[in-house]
Amino acid sequence: MTDEAPTAGIEDAEEQRVYDTPLTERLEAILLIVDEPIGLVALAAAVGSPVPAVRQGLETLVEDYDGLGKGPRRGFELREVGGGWRLYVREDHDGLVADFVGGQAPARLSQAALETLAVIAYKQPVTRGQVASIRAVNVDSVVRTLLARGLITELFADSETGAINYGTTEQLLQHLGINSLDELPPISPLLDDGADGFDEGLAR
Repeated sequence: MTDEAPTAGIEDAEEQRVYDTPLTERLEAILLIVDEPIGLVALAAAVGSPVPAVRQGLETLVEDYDGLGKGPRRGFELREVGGGWRLYVREDHDGLVADFVGGQAPARLSQAALETLAVIAYKQPVTRGQVASIRAVNVDSVVRTLLARGLITELFADSETGAINYGTTEQLLQHLGINSLDELPPISPLLDDGADGFDEGLAR
């Protein structure tokens, strides 16, 4: 008899306890942390339930958040975008959230945020993965910061991968004091618009 048996038993019991919780609770836990729409198959794998059950669970959550169940309508909603699912603030509250986040945001952007913002400005529409490839670092938290500051926005989701494509906002133009992105300075004296340099970065 080895010492591994009791540990394995505890792990099995913990896993069983997790999957004994209601499916909608498990779905909410995953949806709360994803930054991009997550597909049915990925959700099913994450919560350990069949795809049909997950689909039904999502429909239940949509109705619940929309106030069609026993509770009131929530300030957020569950939407299917680009073949995946994600929680969003309701459009009615966009202004409220923007004002709050703007008031909480620091006055200055970090160097990492400035570099990421430059990549998005010149390369848009661009996905987070493409930005990460260009900068050779993870940019998840930086992208969230730029979204919160209202300097970038989600343009659309890729129809095949569900990856969100980002672009800059009118607010950024106002901060820069320009009327359009055409007024951005060239990336380098050796490049017309920076496109060649970015493409080379992606190809490496």
